[in-house]
Amino acid sequence: MITVGFIQPNSLFSFSTKSIDKTQPSRTKWVSSSSSSFSSHSSVETFHRTGNVQVLQKDVLCGNNEEIRKKNKRVFFLDVSPLCYEGNKPSSQAFGHWISLFFSQVSLTDPVIAVIDGEEGNQRRRELLPSYKAHRKSPNHGRYSKRPHQFVDEVLRKCNVPVVRIEGHEADDVVATLMEQAVQRGYRAVIASPDKDFKQLISENVQIVIPLADLRRWSFYTLKHYHAQYNCDPQSDLSFRCIMGDEVDGVPGIQHMVPAFGRKTAMKLVRKHGSLESLLSAAAVRTVGRPYAQEALTKYADYLRRNYQVLALNRFFLYHFKPLHFD
Repeated sequence: MITVGFIQPNSLFSFSTKSIDKTQPSRTKWVSSSSSSFSSHSSVETFHRTGNVQVLQKDVLCGNNEEIRKKNKRVFFLDVSPLCYEGNKPSSQAFGHWISLFFSQVSLTDPVIAVIDGEEGNQRRRELLPSYKAHRKSPNHGRYSKRPHQFVDEVLRKCNVPVVRIEGHEADDVVATLMEQAVQRGYRAVIASPDKDFKQLISENVQIVIPLADLRRWSFYTLKHYHAQYNCDPQSDLSFRCIMGDEVDGVPGIQHMVPAFGRKTAMKLVRKHGSLESLLSAAAVRTVGRPYAQEALTKYADYLRRNYQVLALNRFFLYHFKPLHFD
């Protein structure tokens, strides 16, 4: 049982890791069966490592902030759910492959916190946009419906990694909240995920490490990489994606209604105005671009604002929760 307490906006989470063997810290090499779905016939081989989550508990909750900053410690937040898929289909092999590489290539001694989508976690966004992640099958789907979460939790527990899951909330929002708390306490945060949503969080103190299927390895993505790719600040990333949409998550972009409104137009306007709301406010009172762009921004302003509500990560909802318990 892992207990996570959210007391005040400036207080970092606390863990009670009763289910983790603190005397035998280990990371896991995992090899799945040949089945492409989650299976109960998978083997787990553990090997020892030198660090565990108690390092995080000691330094974050009791340590001096100045000492932490001097050490420049890292905390990894592992976004588990996307790793459980190969394409849109649940896959234990994909999970095992990326978890094994993560613990052998990326985080050898740094503290790691795994975050998993809660039950009905995307319900709020689905109410705003029914197509949101509608194409993705749940890992609880089919004949292994009782096994996936238990199996994932078991593997991560053998890795000595605490698992955070909050019913009614997506992992993205939980990661964003915990990341902000960690950064406030002087840590550098690294988010391990293929999800493009996290690019909106990139900063000097926040990096992403992305699984690259073609290269069969994880790759770090930093603020420097973002500037080189987009030539703008990450604060503009969310506004750009609200206009262009997100096919992976089932969020249609404005080009579905106005085909001429492409990436170059969207990027140019976002760079100039800084945010989606500033752009829409400007378009409501004056001309901001070519006629097709001007008409699209005024006609579909509510559509774009809805996209913003769907794609924006909620970093603050957890502060209103009493101490929570996770299996």
